[in-house]
Amino acid sequence: MGLNVIMMGPPGAGKGTQAGRLARERGLLKISTGDILREAIRERDPVAVEAKARMDRGELVDDETMITIVTNRLLRPDARRGFVLDGFPRTVAQAEALDRIVTERNNGPLIVVDVEVPQHELVRRLAMRRICVKCGANADPFGSADTCPKCGGGLEQRTDDNHEVVLERLNVYKRATTPVLDYYRERPTFRVVNGAQSPERVAHELDTMIDDAAGAQRV
Repeated sequence: MGLNVIMMGPPGAGKGTQAGRLARERGLLKISTGDILREAIRERDPVAVEAKARMDRGELVDDETMITIVTNRLLRPDARRGFVLDGFPRTVAQAEALDRIVTERNNGPLIVVDVEVPQHELVRRLAMRRICVKCGANADPFGSADTCPKCGGGLEQRTDDNHEVVLERLNVYKRATTPVLDYYRERPTFRVVNGAQSPERVAHELDTMIDDAAGAQRV
């Protein structure tokens, strides 16, 4: 039986870091819509280029684009063991599409984890965040390195991380995803973790919650 996890949370909550760790430790496929989009942008896919422009303005990518991207990825053979989704779903339409995919796969429960962080802390984190110009990876906001630890590329502040755009991104995220959280909230596999703690503490609570949710689904 596989394990399928959705990591939800606003920009700056640290869900990407936790999703990567969880996927590595449990042998699951980590699927980040941001990574998929960046790959398509490098290939000059016009749909992805337009999606990137929307993201730079603090907007979310439309449902049809994201559903197509994620569906194609989840139906590949390497996703059969399970997956950790980072950045999807962000709307009820996307959540409904994901339910159909999980039903079609018939390979384990869908566990939803919401990483909660106060807005003032999110703004502080995002103001310090840098991104690799070569591979697109996020760098440690508190680190002093000038190059990416993954590929050696240069680091710069994200174009969508200035103060005004950060606030708009958080507002857009809240408006769009509150209905998604409500869509999942009453399920026995829905959990909330306090993301304002240290990464180590968040990881411990996250692992405990996922194991508990998986057990609840089997009962």
